[in-house]
Amino acid sequence: MSTKLTQLLNIKHPIIMAPMFLVSNTSMVIVAMKEGIAGCIPALNYRTLEELKAAALELKRAKVTGGSFGFNLIVNKSNLKYQEQLRVLCEEGCDFIITSLGSPEETIKQAHQVGIKVFCDVVDLKFAQKVEALGADAIIAVNNQAGGHRGNLSPEDLIKELVSNCNIPVISAGGVGCKADMDAMLSYGADGVSVGSPFIASVEANVTDEYKQACVEYGADDIVMTERISGTPCTVINTPYVQKIGTKTTWIESVLNKHKKLKKWVKMIRFSIGMNATKNAATKATYKTVWVAGPSIEHTNAILPVKTIVKSLIE
Repeated sequence: MSTKLTQLLNIKHPIIMAPMFLVSNTSMVIVAMKEGIAGCIPALNYRTLEELKAAALELKRAKVTGGSFGFNLIVNKSNLKYQEQLRVLCEEGCDFIITSLGSPEETIKQAHQVGIKVFCDVVDLKFAQKVEALGADAIIAVNNQAGGHRGNLSPEDLIKELVSNCNIPVISAGGVGCKADMDAMLSYGADGVSVGSPFIASVEANVTDEYKQACVEYGADDIVMTERISGTPCTVINTPYVQKIGTKTTWIESVLNKHKKLKKWVKMIRFSIGMNATKNAATKATYKTVWVAGPSIEHTNAILPVKTIVKSLIE
């Protein structure tokens, strides 16, 4: 299948394995590339810059024709490592960078100087037109079916609005758990899809079997929005622990978030606490189960190899 995305990244199928905090790793992306799709890893999955550099080198050595790899950068002030992560990626090289939660201007400028394409997460037309004006190579249209930080518009409404008003490729993110879902996104006008949650329950994912099994046992109706991770609404599986702690920020945080000078620091603290809680739940045995996932886990019925999951999306 040939689309603007397959042409842009020289891949066989118009699919990006979405960057997932704690879940994505080089083993998953290497298999994805061999299966003819693109794979992306959050730079924040690596504790040090040396580990990020090593991952880029490993993926460059493993790259095959018809596959492509990239990294995701959080480009706002909550990511204190942003500038150094961008420097490492530009020095070592990758096929593309996906930007999230901030202005991509500096990323686009530096990445383009070394031939790296930049795709930008957007949730509405206003921001899509801004990143297009800045020189973005494609738009990641994050809809209301996405896992993690999602948008407010349905896949159909968001895709059609962006396709009608933008001149760069539109990649739909959210709501794809099987081939029929992907076909629907393409029928709305998308040039490709970004798929995350179905790959959580993969053999190659470096998360606990409990997290993977939760994606098998829970479904779309078990996904809820919480503000307790990053301060920004985020989708998680509605486990008994999530029900116990609630999904809203504390009243103290609500008050402090209205203070002009303090709200930045409150958000940074909430982000740090939430990320640590998510990391512990994903990587070790704990009753504090805060598992990030989207409603597309509805189609996850077993823990499977990445290769098998990719085939379920294209066959």
